[in-house]
Amino acid sequence: MDDIQTIRCLIIDDEPPAREIIRRYVQEIPTLQLMGECANAIQALTSLQQHPVDLLFLDIRMPQLNGTDFIKTLKNPPKVIITTAFSEYALEGYELDVVDYLMKPIRFDRFLKAVNKAYPLAGSAHTLKPVVSTVTEEKKNESFVYFRADRKMVKVMLDDILYIESMKDYIKVYTIHGVIITKQSISSVEAMLPEKLFVRTHRSFIVSINKIKSFTNELVEVDKTDIPIGKLFRNGVMKVFTT
Repeated sequence: MDDIQTIRCLIIDDEPPAREIIRRYVQEIPTLQLMGECANAIQALTSLQQHPVDLLFLDIRMPQLNGTDFIKTLKNPPKVIITTAFSEYALEGYELDVVDYLMKPIRFDRFLKAVNKAYPLAGSAHTLKPVVSTVTEEKKNESFVYFRADRKMVKVMLDDILYIESMKDYIKVYTIHGVIITKQSISSVEAMLPEKLFVRTHRSFIVSINKIKSFTNELVEVDKTDIPIGKLFRNGVMKVFTT
C-alpha cells in the first residue's frame, strides 16, 4: 500500500478564534500537516519563504494587506481556500482561481468538502488519496457551529438551536439558553446547517426539525412559538413530515 501523502497547509487570519477553529479542523484530518499560523499577510510572506506549503486557508479582511492582494503578490501561489465572513469577495476570489470559498462560521463538513476539492490539486507530484474524516459518531452527535457576536466567535451546539429568524442584515439564533444576534444572511446560515436537522420554513425562518412540536399547512410550533410556513417553502416542509 502506498504511503499516505500529506498536504502542508498554512492558516492566515487576523482573528485568533477563527484560527483556532481552522486549526482544530486541520487536526481532525490526518493527511493535513499544519506548518504554521499567521495573523497577517506580512507574516505569511515570511513563513512561506521559510516553509513552502501546498494549501492556504486565507482570510480576506486583514490589516496592512488583504487576502486577495496577498495572493496577487505570490509568483507561484499554493492552492487557496478562502475563509471569510464577507460574501462580497466571492467573485474576486474565484477570479483568482481559488479552490473554494468558505463563509464563516464554517461547519466541519463544509471544510472537509473544500479540502477534498483541493486534494488532487495540491502536491502535483503525487496523486493524493481522498480525505477521510476522523470524526466519530459520538462527535457527530455533538456537532456545533460558531456565530460571530459581541466581537467574538460564540460556540453553539446544533442540538441547542430552536429556530433562526432573519432581521434584514442580521439574524437571531434562538437557543434553549437564549438568543444570539449576529450580522449574517439567513441564506448563508442555511448553507451551514445540515439538511437532516434543519428546515427552511419561510424566507425569514429556519427551524430545528427535532424541536417542532406540532404543525399545520400554515405554521409550525417550536418552543410555544408559531412560525409561519411560506408558500414557496411549503412542499419542502411537508416532505420533512412525510419521509
